[in-house]
Amino acid sequence: MAAARTFEDLLAWQQARKLVAAVRVAIKTEHLSRDYPLSDQMLRAARSTMANIAEGFESGSRPEFNRYLGMARSSCAELRSHLYEAEDAKILESNMQEQLATLAKSTSNLVSSLEIAVEKKIPKARKA
Repeated sequence: MAAARTFEDLLAWQQARKLVAAVRVAIKTEHLSRDYPLSDQMLRAARSTMANIAEGFESGSRPEFNRYLGMARSSCAELRSHLYEAEDAKILESNMQEQLATLAKSTSNLVSSLEIAVEKKIPKARKA
């Protein structure tokens, strides 16, 4: 597999982009659209996932990239938490919650795999 030349080449970023699109569809549903604070925070978490992957890739430093990937993974977890809240409040259908949670988990898994790959390429500090 060839090395990514741009953040758009990263599977994790591509999956995060799909996640943002799916959240945009979900927050337009009748009941969820009425809870603006929750729907806005869901979209912010999804967008943060996508943006942190891109920003980290462009940072020019492997340790910095890894730090941003951790933030992206955290944003996926935040979104999943909000999905449970929306389901519990009966403003998001269970099947839509499950679809979005599955997409968020797969995005998080891709980010985790990318973190591991980046970590392997970070030189270890020598002990003095």
